[in-house]
Amino acid sequence: MRRVVTALVVPLLLLLTAACGGGTTLPAVTAGAKFGEKPTVDKGSGDPPGNLVVKTLTQGNGPAVKKGDFVLVNYLGQLWNSDQPFDNSFDRGQPFPVKVGAGEVIKGWDQGLLGQKAGSRIEMSIPPDLAYGAQGQPPTIPANSTLVFVVDILNSGAAGAAKGAVQPQNDASLPKVGTNTDDKAPSIDVPKTPAPKNLVANYVIEGTGPAVKSSDTVIVQYKGVLWEGGKPFDSSYDRGQPASFALHQVVKGWADGLTGKKVGSRVLIVVPPSLGYKSQGYPPIIPPNATLVFSVDILGTL
Repeated sequence: MRRVVTALVVPLLLLLTAACGGGTTLPAVTAGAKFGEKPTVDKGSGDPPGNLVVKTLTQGNGPAVKKGDFVLVNYLGQLWNSDQPFDNSFDRGQPFPVKVGAGEVIKGWDQGLLGQKAGSRIEMSIPPDLAYGAQGQPPTIPANSTLVFVVDILNSGAAGAAKGAVQPQNDASLPKVGTNTDDKAPSIDVPKTPAPKNLVANYVIEGTGPAVKSSDTVIVQYKGVLWEGGKPFDSSYDRGQPASFALHQVVKGWADGLTGKKVGSRVLIVVPPSLGYKSQGYPPIIPPNATLVFSVDILGTL
């Protein structure tokens, strides 16, 4: 929902055989060296390594990242020959979720994150053939650039989709949400009845994970439609990746609707205007006084 509150910044990573470089010196972290702090990184010295180099700066004790895991990270990236970042999630205040090994990010990330433990800070030097190659990513990343990343692995192993007990949807006055668990967006069928005046937050699939707290950041897959006409207005499925939101940063209907729900669940949320965008709406996507309908898969929390 932060996508609607404030447009989600799609990191450069999305526009796109780990080897340790024995003896290779990676650029030094000169400030913000602790896990969770925004780092400052020197530019590289000499010629960059020709292979992927991964160095653990802080060793975490969480689960190791496996292929197919959803991982929530903060990161800073810069060119080998520069000390100025071209992208970082720390300034956005929004960790970045990625499915490791699924080709959603550059190959250096898919390979370098494997086996790393949640709670770790790693530094990676990624050669061009595992990054943006000869095409680069103008104007930010020139052709044949070696990239340097510092990555904090905040969480790993989140579910890929809701998984649990399917719940009955017998109230004909409420939308019905599909129960597929194939990583595709579920259907949302909105009835031709008056919208409810109060918040609705019902399990479609009830998971077995811990209950979401109001202070949590949630990792979710979601789809949103307008009650009026069932018109879609936002979907993480369309972007091909889950999203992460701190509940204190989203509309109150989302925060109230997800608090107390179990990780691994799919939840139907119907947000009345008073708990959404009220009389101002969110032009041109959401008209004034719109009732919003969401299907939300809670994949994990931080």
